[in-house]
Amino acid sequence: MNKDIFPRCQIIPEPNHEVSVQIDGRERLRWHAGSQYTRPFFYPLIGPSGASLTRIGHPGASNHDHHKSVWFAHNKVLGIDFWSENTEARIKQHMWYAYQDGNDECLLSANLRWYDGHDPKHLLDQELIASISPYENDELLFEIQTTFNPTAETLEFQKTNFGFLAVRVAKNISSYFGGGKLTNSEGAQGEENIFGKSARWMDYSGPVPSESDTQLFEGITYIDHPTNRNYPNHWHVRQDGWMGASVCMNESIEITKQQPLTLRFLLHVHSGKIDAARAEQVAKIFQSRKPLIVQRSTKPHYQYEILRKS
Repeated sequence: MNKDIFPRCQIIPEPNHEVSVQIDGRERLRWHAGSQYTRPFFYPLIGPSGASLTRIGHPGASNHDHHKSVWFAHNKVLGIDFWSENTEARIKQHMWYAYQDGNDECLLSANLRWYDGHDPKHLLDQELIASISPYENDELLFEIQTTFNPTAETLEFQKTNFGFLAVRVAKNISSYFGGGKLTNSEGAQGEENIFGKSARWMDYSGPVPSESDTQLFEGITYIDHPTNRNYPNHWHVRQDGWMGASVCMNESIEITKQQPLTLRFLLHVHSGKIDAARAEQVAKIFQSRKPLIVQRSTKPHYQYEILRKS
């Protein structure tokens, strides 16, 4: 097969402002940016077995319907709640910049705007860039880089456990509703030993459906980047099935037009139970990767392109 025409990794736009991310012709991730949602999100995030490792909402509580698989939000932006579902605040995709296919990775980038629900002018521009690449054993490396730019001269993200990148795992992966386990880079396990503690990475692994007599395990290792504010970050994690690096857990962060906030994370979608040595290996790969940038393209028929900084 001609890899120039049919690259391994493809971004395929679909109706209703959805984007399918496919590896070797198989969907592994989907982006949802329709205006009917309070904020955009990624769902499903599919593991090597073909089962989604994330879910929409809490298995037992309707007041957690804002938990949408993999998503960005923040509980206190100038005191405004961009986290909950029962709020007038909205995060909307303004435009997409680029969809890029490739044999080693595919990339998508979009501009998201944060509205308080009262003023027609948005408070924030969020540049989102995602890289999805195949890894060994049919695993995935899902890299997320985002930059927050205020429309005013300054903006404050206030102190809170809730923000910025959150992951709600599938019911079977959670430790309370399923057979999963939370583990961090320091070797601690379980919510009671991990909540509020700093760590370089966090992992949620658990059983997935299997047609054989042998129980399969898969999971997600959520890796913080050394360039992030407050690295290694403190974590908000729950036995009921979610995890997030809480960048503002212990302090507020003020950003300006001259000094926006850029964050980089990586989700390693892996087979098997957590393997700390492999997690460290992937963390080193992530650390060695150059940051991503979106710029005007010099190629005919392309408006923007995504590159790695040289």
